[in-house]
Amino acid sequence: MSLTLHVDTARWQAHLDRTVADFPGIVPVVKGNGYGFGADQLLPVCRRIADAAAPAVIAVGTYREAPAAVAALAGSGVAVLVLEPFRRGLHDQLDGLDAPSLVHTVTDLADLAALTRLAPGARFVAEGLTTMNRHGAPADRFGELLGADPARLLGGTLHLPLGAGHVTEVAGWVDRFPSLDTWFVSHLSATELAGLRAAYPAVAFRPRIGTALWLGAPDALSVRADVLDVRPVVAGDRAGYRGRRLPAGHLVVVSGGTAHGVAMAAPTSAATLRQRVIALAEGASEAIGRVRSPFVHAGSHLWFVEPPHMQVSLVHVPRGVEPPAVGDRLSARVRLTTTTVDEVVRDA
Repeated sequence: MSLTLHVDTARWQAHLDRTVADFPGIVPVVKGNGYGFGADQLLPVCRRIADAAAPAVIAVGTYREAPAAVAALAGSGVAVLVLEPFRRGLHDQLDGLDAPSLVHTVTDLADLAALTRLAPGARFVAEGLTTMNRHGAPADRFGELLGADPARLLGGTLHLPLGAGHVTEVAGWVDRFPSLDTWFVSHLSATELAGLRAAYPAVAFRPRIGTALWLGAPDALSVRADVLDVRPVVAGDRAGYRGRRLPAGHLVVVSGGTAHGVAMAAPTSAATLRQRVIALAEGASEAIGRVRSPFVHAGSHLWFVEPPHMQVSLVHVPRGVEPPAVGDRLSARVRLTTTTVDEVVRDA
């Protein structure tokens, strides 16, 4: 049994090529679950993408992810930027901090001093605190980082919120620190980056891109789940750990459960009235034990019988709908950044 990510290779590769062309100087990001593919699948692709820019750089999310990337890219000349800021007392005991290909993110002078003691030749970028308000040095302390060790400084880095309208914010940093000729930036459109490059021709803008790169061609990606068991049920039959009563139809056991991230959801980001109404409706439905699954059959999402098990889910096909057969595969409309598949298959 398996939950499988199928990739239309030609479509996906065409999207990657367009993205690289639209974002000169791109820094591909591989972090977390590898955007559903797994980092081991993406790192070789990263190497080819990174080679399109100079200097060649990829990014990972944390220090725990860095060793695999450093090993996979050994001998390639590609640098590995760690987006997690170095923190004294937290990262001091980690191995490999002095790897020549590693580039650290620093937001504090004391952290930089501690990093320098552990890895005297370590290269770094200085992160500024943006309206994202997560990591970074405030602008009034950012200059201290730039002057601390210019020989090892690769540039500044800014992590911006989602959405448009951040050009003015980036321009403010560039104007305030004109000596800095390289900026690593996130979440800017190709048009916004082109505008910044035109306004600051002497500055290198390096767009860090993860989700839009790997998952920006959804028509090239599909997740499918194996059908493992199918049996008819009459109204009142019970199933599952909790013995829930079923309506008439068919009970279907399908691959994919909590170990894969099925039905795992982040808190709602509803901002509009419509989104809030939908969230309320889904909450009310869940309160009475009726939860829509990501598994699709006959053009509709099937309902969970109960919360997913670790590796399989029980779903219900209503009376009057022809059920799938054992061995069939159902489409699973899942969020790939929170899904771990058993296998990635690249279609010819």
